[in-house]
Amino acid sequence: MTRADPAPAGLRTVLREWGRIGCIGFGGPPAHIALLRELCVTRRRWLTARDFEDAVAACNLLPGPASTQLAIYCAWRVAGRPGALVGGLAFVVPGLVVILALSVPFLESAPPAWVRGAGAGAGAAVAAVAVHAGITLVGPSWRDTPDRVRWTLYLVAGAASAATLGPWLVLVLLACGVVELAVQRGASGAALIAPVTAALAGGGNLLALAWVALKVGALSYGGGFVIVPLMQADSVARYHWMTDGQFLNAVALGQVTPGPVVHTVAVVGYAAAGLGGGLLAAAVAFAPSFAFIVLGGDRFDRLRRDRRARAFLRGAGPAAIGAILGSAVPLTLALAEPWQVAVLAVAAVALIALCRGVVLTLLAAGAVGAAIALAGGPLPG
Repeated sequence: MTRADPAPAGLRTVLREWGRIGCIGFGGPPAHIALLRELCVTRRRWLTARDFEDAVAACNLLPGPASTQLAIYCAWRVAGRPGALVGGLAFVVPGLVVILALSVPFLESAPPAWVRGAGAGAGAAVAAVAVHAGITLVGPSWRDTPDRVRWTLYLVAGAASAATLGPWLVLVLLACGVVELAVQRGASGAALIAPVTAALAGGGNLLALAWVALKVGALSYGGGFVIVPLMQADSVARYHWMTDGQFLNAVALGQVTPGPVVHTVAVVGYAAAGLGGGLLAAAVAFAPSFAFIVLGGDRFDRLRRDRRARAFLRGAGPAAIGAILGSAVPLTLALAEPWQVAVLAVAAVALIALCRGVVLTLLAAGAVGAAIALAGGPLPG
């Protein structure tokens, strides 16, 4: 895949257009892909439709936030490496600023009651959002798999791990990918899995935060929502940066703000080490996406056709989908008040049965929580 034929766009154009998408990009990856396609293919004609679809396929083979990588790649195609840096930052920074600003009232020690209620209400719906996100990924993945027995085993492994293993989930995702790669190559999976366990390291609050953010940005597969099970056990149970309620608030904020869902990691970083921690977590989480494109964008065509990359994703992908579905278990167990369970049930019906939008559902759940708080209802501690 080579650079587009038309004259490359200027950096000022990239800054303006990608910044616009960063500001209005509510709704997660589907919305981001649609906005980028409208800009680069339909309106500006910087890329052909085939080029764009190939770019989407290649980004889906990479770990980390695929829509962010697609935004960076499209900017690289039209303005080279400087364009990739400018366009990527323009896409990421607006939502990052918004979510860090919202972290202050939602995570401070004594926020107003209505803020706590809004967070508790929106957080109550997060488990339903996780199930909804997982369900939307099941169909395409199931249709594309060459072996549905192994696909099912990977899905179950991911779901069970997200529900029970917490911070060790990333090893299961990697192991499923390595096993499928080994099966495709006729090798012993166990021999290839062993080195994966050596990847874990820790020490110090900022180092621990950097490791959590790195898992989000470089070791996650299957869409933005897989970051939820990757982060929950670390941020709540292992390092005690946040309470269960605060983590639910963080996930909800990541859904209702523009830009990539991975912005949620900035809220975790803010809880761990203030504004500096939020910026560090975001920088670490997004750095791999920039590195993949800036250093390897011209190799995307080979990546898309590489059998080893596709084999690895056939194992890691279903496991990640299972992890998204399994994350609903600890998210539900984190609810502290009966009315939150009722909000969760209504949100599940709205999202799964009535096909309502995620942002609208979370905002409605937050409004219910704020109303309950203003009426003097019980709030989680």
